[in-house]
Amino acid sequence: MERDLLPRTFLLARKVITFYASLPKSTVAQVLGKQLLRSGTSVGANYREANQGRSRAEFLAKMGDCLKELSETDYWLELLSAEDFGDKSDCEDLLQETRELIAIFTSIIKNTKQNAP
Repeated sequence: MERDLLPRTFLLARKVITFYASLPKSTVAQVLGKQLLRSGTSVGANYREANQGRSRAEFLAKMGDCLKELSETDYWLELLSAEDFGDKSDCEDLLQETRELIAIFTSIIKNTKQNAP
């Protein structure tokens, strides 16, 4: 299952990029959008690093980074939605995917900690 997250987090990044590109060019929308762009695209990079971890501790630390970035992505999407920036349907789709990934990453972290030798 975890290997399925590589393409899934990559696709999230691509969808975030597309959503950002569609935002209005107002200063507020662009500032919020850049925050989303940073957090939403870093999830996959951090996940790749987690899979290269040399120890359980390193893996957990990077997975924690993924979870942090997903939480931040969720926040920026909520704020953009509340301010009516961007397509509502696209934003809702991104929110759903982000929340599903939060649940998955939370479960992986919890299970990894519980199964520690």
